Amino acid sequence: MKKKILLALLAVFVVIQFFQPAKNDSDDQSYHISKKYEVPADVATILKGACDDCHSNKTEYPWYAYVQPAAWWLAGHVDEGKRKLNLSKFTSLKVALQNHKFEEIVEMVEEKEMPLKSYTWMGLHSEANLSDTQRQTLVNWAKAQMDTLKAHYPADSLILKRPGGPPPPAK
Repeated sequence: MKKKILLALLAVFVVIQFFQPAKNDSDDQSYHISKKYEVPADVATILKGACDDCHSNKTEYPWYAYVQPAAWWLAGHVDEGKRKLNLSKFTSLKVALQNHKFEEIVEMVEEKEMPLKSYTWMGLHSEANLSDTQRQTLVNWAKAQMDTLKAHYPADSLILKRPGGPPPPAK
């Protein structure tokens, strides 16, 4: 009986290998953050090593991304990461949303919520295991971009207006 169960599990494991998720490899950089904002070399290195795999249109896949069910888990991770912040489409966002995304970068990096612990777990992606200095570099850069936006746009254009907020004042 145990042998039949093990054979059935092995068969399922083999069959699911034929169902691979789409890869994030378009590499479309038409609206990349660097098209509008200065990204110094040290920041670019941090973004490439710690952010791009889940937050851009080009993921460098590890070997386990080709083995199910890990591939499905990883694909979901990348899809969610791009939904929350896609550095490859950053400049296509409204300026208020760009400003808000910089605020989120600051918050997530300062609170050490990014990069995710699961991304650097057991020595995986060691380049994404940011030092305090690298975190501060990224935070300072994001804050400087917010300052640049404040210098070039009216204050009310940088406020993210929430759906269902108060109606505009009557004229």
